[in-house]
Amino acid sequence: MKLQGMDLNDLDLNNIGSWPPLIKGIVAALVFGLVVFLGWYLNWSDMLRQLEREQAQEPQLRSEFELKQRRAANLEAYEQMLAEMEEELEDRLRQLPSRVEIPRLLADISQAGLGAGLDFELFRPGSPVRRDFYAERPIEIAVRGNYHQFGEFISEVANLPRIVTLHNIEITRESGEQLAMRAVARTYWYLDDEEAAQ
Repeated sequence: MKLQGMDLNDLDLNNIGSWPPLIKGIVAALVFGLVVFLGWYLNWSDMLRQLEREQAQEPQLRSEFELKQRRAANLEAYEQMLAEMEEELEDRLRQLPSRVEIPRLLADISQAGLGAGLDFELFRPGSPVRRDFYAERPIEIAVRGNYHQFGEFISEVANLPRIVTLHNIEITRESGEQLAMRAVARTYWYLDDEEAAQ
């Protein structure tokens, strides 16, 4: 093969420096092209795919950053809310009677009904039921009276210094203004560390 008056078969591979400048340039361009292709194939293509993956994650990471930045900006407000919630929890826990106060609380519920003028047919405290950090005692109640007496009783129970809730309230008409009410009152107490461990 001849290139501008030169036979390529005459080129000496052991003496590349004697080659004509045009041939040296072509060989250098081919070697450079081969190095670039191998570099792209072996390294740069992986880097490009990794770059595309990173760019695809950028919007999600940006939104996570913005969310965390807003939270960090509101950290003081969150800490204040947490302190208020802890204070409110302590207030609520103080409203829960201790185990030794339960008999007094049962007497207060009974007294609220008698004070409202209700006639008790049933006042039966049930067995305590343990929950996570508290226990509850259901009390079955059946009373007779009129509408206003029921209202006064429920109001008195709601105003007790300790938490008592009324559930499953059923009111039926007996005769005239006389009504019968069945309900389950529940009182709660906080389990101290010793009781919770049992």
